[in-house]
Amino acid sequence: MARIVGVNLPDNKRIEYALTLVYGIGSHRAHLILEACKIKSDVRVADLSEDDLKKVQEFLEKQYKVEGDLKEEVNSNIKRYREIGSYRGLRHSRGLPVRGQRTKSNARTKRGKRRTVGAIKKEDAAKLQAKK
Repeated sequence: MARIVGVNLPDNKRIEYALTLVYGIGSHRAHLILEACKIKSDVRVADLSEDDLKKVQEFLEKQYKVEGDLKEEVNSNIKRYREIGSYRGLRHSRGLPVRGQRTKSNARTKRGKRRTVGAIKKEDAAKLQAKK
């Protein structure tokens, strides 16, 4: 297993895909990194030499914020939004979608499980019928 920026890359995967496992690197950026380091994208991680891995590591450290630094920056931005009381900060603190998505009919993932308000559940209705 090769290790780049604190992430273990699986040996049997192509380097272009394996780089996308690092937080902050997508497929396009992985392709650009490999071009800059002059490494073929169809090479497996296990077949890379130590020099190639070192090139990629140094290039990432110089050019991009990835993994812990990037996560830290994102979290500090969210914290700043909350502190200044912006709309985005309020949406983050309430656990609602931030980027203008509709919430009347969708956003179940963000809002959580449905909670019925003002209606009697079927189990409660059955219990009320049994008491009468």
